[in-house]
Amino acid sequence: MNLEKLVRPNILAMKAYSSARDEFEVNNEVVLLDANENPFASDWNRYPDPYQRKLKKAIAELKDINVENIFLGNGSDEAIDLIFRIFCEPGKDNIIVTDPTYGMYEVSAAIQNIEVKKVPLTKAFELESDKVLSAVNENTKLIFLCNPNNPTANLLDEKQIKYVVDNFEGIVILDEAYIDFTDMESSIQWLNDYPNLIVLQTFSKAWGMAGMRLGMAFSNLGIIQFFNKVKAPYNLSILTQNKALELIKNNKEKVKSNLQVLVQERAKLIEALNKFSMVEHIYPTSTNFILVRFTNHSRVFKTLVEAGLIVRDRSKALNCGNCLRITVGTPNENELLIDVLSKI
Repeated sequence: MNLEKLVRPNILAMKAYSSARDEFEVNNEVVLLDANENPFASDWNRYPDPYQRKLKKAIAELKDINVENIFLGNGSDEAIDLIFRIFCEPGKDNIIVTDPTYGMYEVSAAIQNIEVKKVPLTKAFELESDKVLSAVNENTKLIFLCNPNNPTANLLDEKQIKYVVDNFEGIVILDEAYIDFTDMESSIQWLNDYPNLIVLQTFSKAWGMAGMRLGMAFSNLGIIQFFNKVKAPYNLSILTQNKALELIKNNKEKVKSNLQVLVQERAKLIEALNKFSMVEHIYPTSTNFILVRFTNHSRVFKTLVEAGLIVRDRSKALNCGNCLRITVGTPNENELLIDVLSKI
């Protein structure tokens, strides 16, 4: 892969913003008179580590990957936005997404005036790699694949994914936001074999840190260096870094236990939903949500809202007519959901 050929010329030429914190690792032995901060000590009077060194070290151990292969952002959305900024020339380049899939790929592309080519999944929401590759032209820079997919909840076939990565000369982004809810090994393990691969993950789902906004991108050193070049100087607050570090060190067992509960509750929900005649189809799920086709989804949706239960109407997505996306909640929340549905 010729990385410099894929990166936007202005990004190659630009000089990144550099602070003194880029040159020196802060410790208690140095006097900081470089950044015009308030000198009176508190937990937040200093700018945070721009490269999140301590947090990355903990994540490297958690994910069994080298620190230099990690980028941390304000949610995965920051990483997605930076990928467009690094690789796509506005008004010229295009990207490929499957349909249906996570909507932020298209939104981020629209913000930066990047054409989006949509390649439909099959009616069973399976990936057809030959159709994805046939949509590629000389201006295609990125292919986004969400696995497990959102909003369909299913796993994409590994062979189909690898065929795309093997045969595309641009960058493939594998979004694994829901990987923790599967028994599948993360494609992080593929990075040594695929220099054109970026893997996205998040702490928002299984780890319960959605309010902290902490996303991860994993790739080869060259791509990670461009992430660091283009990102805002201090993109993760000291509060996020410190709290995430604490949770990663101390909450592994709790996260594992909660995952087991969610998987069990997912199975119970599916069993209960299958008993309703208004449920036409429940799609296979490898996530913490279920895509359900109802005979009259609008009535079901309205009834749930009136009862204070908010689910996601996905009926307008391709091949998702009459479908609602239901997140697996706590045992009590799931019981309430089933109780309300039973009264329709």
